[in-house]
Amino acid sequence: MSWRRTVEPFLRPFVYAWFKLARGLTLGVRGVVTDAEGRVLLIEHTYVHGWYLPGGGVEKGETAITALKRELVEEAGVRLTGPPKLLSLHSNHAHHPNDHVLVYRCPDWEPCLATSRGEVSQVGWFALDALPEGLKPGHRRRVEEALLDRPVEDLW
Repeated sequence: MSWRRTVEPFLRPFVYAWFKLARGLTLGVRGVVTDAEGRVLLIEHTYVHGWYLPGGGVEKGETAITALKRELVEEAGVRLTGPPKLLSLHSNHAHHPNDHVLVYRCPDWEPCLATSRGEVSQVGWFALDALPEGLKPGHRRRVEEALLDRPVEDLW
């Protein structure tokens, strides 16, 4: 087991408390990327269990699309070659007070070298009928909304 997965549950409350004090509102982005076979791209972090859509927080001075492009390269080795399409906006208040997440469909991309070191343990491509057991529920709903035309839910 990675040392990050051991330490992260203890640090998480402090990080969230800091975010709550330092930031009135936070914004995150996630990308729904598919390959030529229709498989969806998912990542597994070194510091938490489960599979996630690639993405992360929008930093100060950064646009949402710039953050999405940065996160896709860092985490998954995916460089967008065309504009992403905004699919939905979700409240993530259950997990992070005052947090919202934008979900983008990313149809045009090319592989590149992932630049993050130590943050991602696995990158995988999964058929819609074979999504991994550990796919987090909110991420599963976003995949189904984006690729299976399910109704969009406001809450993450």
